Amino acid sequence: MTDLFSRRYFLAATGGLLAGGLARPAPLAAAAPSPTPRKVIVDADIGVDDTMALLLVHFAPEVEIIGITTVNGNGTLANTTRNALFLAEKFGIQAPVARGAGISLDNRTDTAPTFIHGDNAMGNITLPTHLTRTVDGRPAWQMIVDMVRAHPHEVTILGLGRLTNLALALRHDPAIAGLTREVIVMGGGFGLHGDLGNVTPAAEANFRGDPLAADLVCGAAWPMTIVGVDVTFQTTMTDAYLQRVRDQGGAASALIWDVTRFYMAFHKQRLGLDAMYVNDASASAYLLRPELFRTRRGAVRVVCGGVADGESIQKPAGKNFPPNAWDNRPEQSICTDVDSDGVRALFAQTLRGH
Repeated sequence: MTDLFSRRYFLAATGGLLAGGLARPAPLAAAAPSPTPRKVIVDADIGVDDTMALLLVHFAPEVEIIGITTVNGNGTLANTTRNALFLAEKFGIQAPVARGAGISLDNRTDTAPTFIHGDNAMGNITLPTHLTRTVDGRPAWQMIVDMVRAHPHEVTILGLGRLTNLALALRHDPAIAGLTREVIVMGGGFGLHGDLGNVTPAAEANFRGDPLAADLVCGAAWPMTIVGVDVTFQTTMTDAYLQRVRDQGGAASALIWDVTRFYMAFHKQRLGLDAMYVNDASASAYLLRPELFRTRRGAVRVVCGGVADGESIQKPAGKNFPPNAWDNRPEQSICTDVDSDGVRALFAQTLRGH
């Protein structure tokens, strides 16, 4: 785990704040306008941190969300799907929402971590009893295939939960790997800052929830970047920071403040932190500003079974070993470090006024 007494952790946990509550670095330069926004499918188990990640890409002008697919994880499949419909309706996200997988490829079903995300996976805020938005008629994997086929080499898939839907899409149509622009996932952990996992000493929740799917997706021939917990844990947000974001924003910033109350309490009471980790929104930040991250190339495997079930391991490019299970796998990128102040500045600037 992060050294709680290190200067690096102190600065991260306090958000590098000035008296006013925002990050010290100068504001990020606005992204150069794109003639056509980047098409993104968000595949998520919509809970607290997924809400932050989804709204970050939704309000980024260079992105067009063309689909939202759901999976169980932070909540039951019913709750994560309802949460996706709620966010789409409340914030005018016109993309279709498709219900995804509720069990893993090896038929695992896990209890939702209500002690982290609340009973409704939205921090127990009051949600509307009726929504006008309804789910798309296709299963999530089919919508992913259809959209990649409809927009070859244009679609980025942002995976914020278990990778079951992506794995099912590959199983039904393996050729989509060569037609996808990029896959960015929040998952795994490679021990680069002392962290391999958050649900076991070896494994992170998304990969541990469906290790077969994670291994299959990491082995597909599409350009892929993995933002693991060893990097997402380097960025934290304090109450002071989130309050400042709320006070400078509108409905989206207010909702983020509300849903993070329960999540923040978990970090304080269970983890002993005076801040919360920025997990899924770190993957969104990579999509928007990859220059805020350092990466390393190499083939990735995910352990399936045993005491290290769900552990992610990269064979760094250029290192030689005897024949092994990493051979003949595509090289993927993993994030190795992050400009945490830059991520906080990006989040605050993108949500400002929303």
